[in-house]
Amino acid sequence: MAIPDTQLQTWAHQGAVQSSEATHKSIRAALASYEPLQRRDYEVFLQGSYRNATNIYGESDVDVVAQLNSSFQYNLLNLTEGEQQQFQRDFPSAATYTWSEFRKDVLAALVRYYGPRLVKEGKKCIKVLRDGNRLDADVVVCMQYRNYQRYTYGARQFVEGMTSYVPSETRWVVNYPKEHIRHGSDKNSATRDWFKPTVRMFKNARARLVDDHIIERAVAPSYFIECLVYNAPNEAFGGTWQQAYYDVLCALSRIMTTNSSWCVCVNEMVYLFGNTPEQWSTYNAITFLAALHAQWDNWR
Repeated sequence: MAIPDTQLQTWAHQGAVQSSEATHKSIRAALASYEPLQRRDYEVFLQGSYRNATNIYGESDVDVVAQLNSSFQYNLLNLTEGEQQQFQRDFPSAATYTWSEFRKDVLAALVRYYGPRLVKEGKKCIKVLRDGNRLDADVVVCMQYRNYQRYTYGARQFVEGMTSYVPSETRWVVNYPKEHIRHGSDKNSATRDWFKPTVRMFKNARARLVDDHIIERAVAPSYFIECLVYNAPNEAFGGTWQQAYYDVLCALSRIMTTNSSWCVCVNEMVYLFGNTPEQWSTYNAITFLAALHAQWDNWR
């Protein structure tokens, strides 16, 4: 028996949004109130499911980015030798205010504003625990990352990302949250506002599989579910809730057997499948899709 249309419609609903915005505003106020940061060029914005409108009921952690813009890291691999030389002439010296100093200031600002009981250091972020109408927040402290595409007079073009250092992994992590937001919005428009509700259906279906002890949550993290659904063709979205869900599920299964190597993350800067921590394994994706098909066929 297929999953009923009414169940899928319920799964398509977005979770609460007011608390996420309150959390974002509170973090922003905490940093703005700290005098050493008032002379720095930085921005604070939401990323993840709350920002992308793909959050479902039960998701609690809000991802907040604190990004330093006065200093940045970069990738020049797409530039010609002449362009790279011009860049080095334009930026001959290292930044005077570093990511490490910025992170210390952000941590100090949060502790001063919320108190040490509610602020904890994590491996990749600073955790601010919920209080009142605020949700738990993962504050990612990063600096701007510029992936340059051209660097000539009048045409200095780069894709903006962010990067932060993870001491436990001794490496810099690069991500492109603004590109994720932009491409996700474009996909939603191209599918007549079906993309994001469909992502939410798949995330709720995953939650049911986890509750039923069919798969472990780590098999299909929310970020990768959103990226997987992004790769379904636009024509697969629409119709009834059942039709949209099943057509996208079948389209993704076909992709996994034909051309999964070309699947991209929503940011379109990183391939979805690979061996880095920022990529997903094809084995887990196939396992997830097989469990979804079985769930559809055996719904009760």
